[in-house]
Amino acid sequence: MDVVLEAFDTYLFDPLYATLLPAGSSVLTPNATYSSLREVPTAAPYASAWEYKPASQYVSFTPGKYAYMSQWSRDDMRRQFLSLFLITWVFGVVFYYIVATLSYFFVFDKSTFNHPRYLKNQIRLEMRQANIAFPFMAILTAPWFLVEVRGYSKIYDTVEQSPGWWYNIVQFPIFFLFTDFCIYWIHRGLHHPRIYKYLHKPHHKWIMPTPFASHAFHPLDGYAQGLPYHIFPFILPLQKFAYVALFLFINIWTVMIHDGEYYAENPVINGAACHTMHHLYFNHNYGQFTTLWDRLGGSYRKPNDELFRRELKNMSATWNKQAKDADEMIKSVEGTEGRVYLAEAKKDR
Repeated sequence: MDVVLEAFDTYLFDPLYATLLPAGSSVLTPNATYSSLREVPTAAPYASAWEYKPASQYVSFTPGKYAYMSQWSRDDMRRQFLSLFLITWVFGVVFYYIVATLSYFFVFDKSTFNHPRYLKNQIRLEMRQANIAFPFMAILTAPWFLVEVRGYSKIYDTVEQSPGWWYNIVQFPIFFLFTDFCIYWIHRGLHHPRIYKYLHKPHHKWIMPTPFASHAFHPLDGYAQGLPYHIFPFILPLQKFAYVALFLFINIWTVMIHDGEYYAENPVINGAACHTMHHLYFNHNYGQFTTLWDRLGGSYRKPNDELFRRELKNMSATWNKQAKDADEMIKSVEGTEGRVYLAEAKKDR
């Protein structure tokens, strides 16, 4: 994340902080991080003891004059936290809308709108829930990025700093196995009756989700399921560009498993079909990437065959059976429903 922060500092935050918090004539002593310190004459019109050191040997962003013109230098912990919070929040929102919108227009099956358990104004409600969740998830996530940027994780830059050249390959399957395992148990725990109604219930409002449901969580729910990604580099090494790439991929994957297109008729991949079973039947398919832990934990439910047969997928008989099964599960899990379905709203007109 330090490379991302360096880029944002160079092109956005340096002039912003220099304008909002201009430096005085006295030398400030910032908190030490990845940067080293140097002396600056106190007679200078602006003064900073911060010295530029690239976050990576592969990519660097040469700072301009504004990098030295703020009371909060780049390695000030307060500035780093605020910057990382803003990056996580704003970039997260932008990335969510770009990926979900692309999925909506080019992948999502619009016939879902006619499903008897599609909600009235559902996309608007999904967006609203996501918009509420993002800033809270960002403020909880920023501390993980902060301690990583300040050098307390096992994230490395060059091949020479890794355990070996081979690790640059095996880090990916290890990461997926670790996060898939952790998310399985976190997600399953969120379905415990004492927790579900407070944290996970908002996400299960969407029985037939759209791509915009991907991040429509209660903030603590979304944060809890994201924890394994942030914990991993404090346990095992992870190359810093792989870290950023995996973080982006995870957000894309989260959209993909809510897009309603069932390409992965595969017993291993926990794709959109498996996740649709989760939204319809609740207590199955908790995994994120694979069906491994669901199979071992006894919670795997094979996607219905009709999901992969377009001529059967959208039949009234299929939808009515799904609606009946979902209603029974909702009644046993949630009790009072509190949902307004689009199909029923149309009938009442």
